[in-house]
Amino acid sequence: MSKQKIIGVWLVWALIWPLSLVLIYNLETPAVTGSRMNLMVFTLLTVIVALFPLRIGNHPVFFTQGVAFAVFLQYGLFVEMAISQMAVAVLLMKVRLSRHTMYRLPINLLMFLAISVISALLYEGMGGGHGPAAVDEFSDLFPITAYAVSQILLNQLFLSAISKWLYRRPFQWFDQGLLWDVMTAGLVLPIGFVLFVVFLQFGISGIFFVGIPFVFISGMMMMYHNSSQVNDYLKKASRIGHELTGNLGVTDVLDLFVDHITELLPVDHLYVFDVKESGQLNLIRFFDQSGGLDLPSILLEKGQSVSGHTLLTGKGAYYKKRTEWRTLESPYTPQASESVLSVPVVRNNDTVGVITVYSNQKRAFLQFQLLILTILANYLGVAIENARNYEKTKEESERCALTGLYNYRYFDDYMKQSFLRRGGDEQEPVSLILLDIDHFKKVNDTYGHESGNEILIELSSRLRGAAEEGMTLARYGGEEFVFLLPGFDEAAALAFAHHVQAVIRETPFTAYEHILKSGGPVSIPVTASIGAATYPDSCEEPFDLIRQADRAMYVGAKQRGRNRVAGYKDLIQPVQ
Repeated sequence: MSKQKIIGVWLVWALIWPLSLVLIYNLETPAVTGSRMNLMVFTLLTVIVALFPLRIGNHPVFFTQGVAFAVFLQYGLFVEMAISQMAVAVLLMKVRLSRHTMYRLPINLLMFLAISVISALLYEGMGGGHGPAAVDEFSDLFPITAYAVSQILLNQLFLSAISKWLYRRPFQWFDQGLLWDVMTAGLVLPIGFVLFVVFLQFGISGIFFVGIPFVFISGMMMMYHNSSQVNDYLKKASRIGHELTGNLGVTDVLDLFVDHITELLPVDHLYVFDVKESGQLNLIRFFDQSGGLDLPSILLEKGQSVSGHTLLTGKGAYYKKRTEWRTLESPYTPQASESVLSVPVVRNNDTVGVITVYSNQKRAFLQFQLLILTILANYLGVAIENARNYEKTKEESERCALTGLYNYRYFDDYMKQSFLRRGGDEQEPVSLILLDIDHFKKVNDTYGHESGNEILIELSSRLRGAAEEGMTLARYGGEEFVFLLPGFDEAAALAFAHHVQAVIRETPFTAYEHILKSGGPVSIPVTASIGAATYPDSCEEPFDLIRQADRAMYVGAKQRGRNRVAGYKDLIQPVQ
């Protein structure tokens, strides 16, 4: 959140919060005479229950609304509001906000203040009373129900509005947080009502009769939720592992991994390191939630920084706050970070990498999330090895083993995909030139096939040197080579073809593995016939380019004496 918004939040809180407490107290003048012990017990019960929150998405759900409900029915708005505010403060103290996230305190205090006031106005506007008058008649059920429902809906409304305004997250009315709010309210508000009724009958002892079981219920619900959360994370980790094992390249695997980790954990920074043969850690992927930090290439020694320490120990580590890992800081450590998870990436019992994630909040991660990250790190280790094997196999299937250039299969697929991506854009020209070595069979017969291979290798090197950015070069057949030239019109394509012709013709080729009796290398003059075609000038369909360039090469260049450059238009001029 921006500094200006943080300052604005504190200013609004300082103006509204104390004035609201004073105003409500003076308007309501709560009747609490002789109830000091009762209020102390209610407050103690509220504080204890506040220590058992559930964490749903980005906000906690806790069960103090049950106690606050009983307090509201007995004593009215001011006492309920005071106890609710205390519960919020206790909860945030348990979370242990860092100085960078302390702004959450005034936001939550103001939010619950507004919820208390609006719900109370609705309740009293419907004729609801307090103390014994709250349950005099059956009709009192309606304001009580309206109060309970308004608490749930207002909580969700304010949370979504705050997330949209402060964090620019999409407004979500129905989400997992609302579901848990409804479920917990369906349990704790009726218990809160029972607590109120029992208190009316038995006084302070009634608080213990209902309050102690209420505390146990809160604890059990927290344990149940934590267990469900672990199971949910394990299912997500399994799905992520399945996705990572698809036919993906290394870049795609890392992109997918980072996307899932940043959705799964409250991550502000993420580092993925690869272990080099030298034993150093090499940064292969970095993520910054703010988008304001761009790290250069990083090499860490074993033991250096949090990641290097993980490599040294071979074990995962969880640090709840910065003071626990301050001795492991380095120039590449995010300045505002507090919580850290760091795990080794293990493959075949060897550490092949390290994953380290940072959060700007203290205690941002839960202990079981270290296990989840460890599982995902092992998935990543397998996925990267598979991706490298996949890339190697794919590279071998797309490249000519002799020249290292793309082969016919790759070029044909690339042509189809390239033109499909162009869609209906028929204005930008695209050209293709096809070249064939003149009398290559004679070269093989005279100097031997090994010399012919040497010429093909050297020619490939020269063509690579001639190629410009954006061009695609491939060995199309035995002694045929092809260039795809996006954005080249006919004149530009012919000019480039003449340049290629000069690159081939002006310097003889050298053969070492020839079959001549004379020892030492021999110089072999080589020429090529080149045909060029341009879409849309030479053909109606871009896929016809190769056929038209082939016709230009054979009819316009080879049949007219070889060592020539011919465009497809040259063939149709006599006809016109």
